[in-house]
Amino acid sequence: MAASKNGQFMGMEMPEFMDFSKFAGQFAMPEFDAKSIIEAQRKNIEAIAAANRIALEGAQAVSQRQVEIMRQAWDESTSAVKELTTVGKPEEKLVKQAEMVKHGLEVALSNVRELTEMSTKSNSEAVELLNKRVFEMLDEVKGELSKLNK
Repeated sequence: MAASKNGQFMGMEMPEFMDFSKFAGQFAMPEFDAKSIIEAQRKNIEAIAAANRIALEGAQAVSQRQVEIMRQAWDESTSAVKELTTVGKPEEKLVKQAEMVKHGLEVALSNVRELTEMSTKSNSEAVELLNKRVFEMLDEVKGELSKLNK
């Protein structure tokens, strides 16, 4: 096909409504900075990867602590059974059992609080990192838009 020159197509005068170069010229498209978009996406991916790493490390720490807590609970229950077998009178056993239950509840509450704090801390760090990147990205977009308006 012959190219359009001066409103002509294949040697014939082209109607103005078919001259797409004039039509497209009415819509000025802003310049597109592919490098800045690629860089922004790279930063986004890095932020997501870092947040995932923080969350995973936090989850691993919580899991390891849960295993430690289970080992401690097992050791304490084993020694509690031994203690109860050495106590002679039924009244003494009841007092000892009450003390053990109270101690067990205190330890359990402390462990739950510790695990909750560990989990909350790692999740907060991950969310904070993502929030920081979102605000950086908004500043980048604002900067790019201000370039277009000049």
